[in-house]
Amino acid sequence: MFLKLAAVGTVAGAFSGLFGVGGGIVIVPLLILWLGYGERLATGTSLAAIVPIAALATVGQALYGNVDWVTGLMLGVPATLGVLAGTAVQQRIPQRVVSILFAFVLIAMAVDLLL
Repeated sequence: MFLKLAAVGTVAGAFSGLFGVGGGIVIVPLLILWLGYGERLATGTSLAAIVPIAALATVGQALYGNVDWVTGLMLGVPATLGVLAGTAVQQRIPQRVVSILFAFVLIAMAVDLLL
């Protein structure tokens, strides 16, 4: 299991550094499909993993001058409120609905990126 988790973390870290994504798009699906986690446990675990991933990726990007700190804070503060609201909603709807909604989000993002 440790090797699988290390592989998931490595892929998430690489995607985070390359594209600014890694948690929800990489970690959650792999924890669910590869390690058998439930949607809620995968989401919470992914959020815990995002803290060091995002911190290190931010430092790396900042060293290249690729961080707009003001915009980052302007996004981060309301995103914190969004996290609280999203977590509250997630706990009140069936896990299957969460999975279906997440799948639709991933599909919509993929279609948008391709067009």
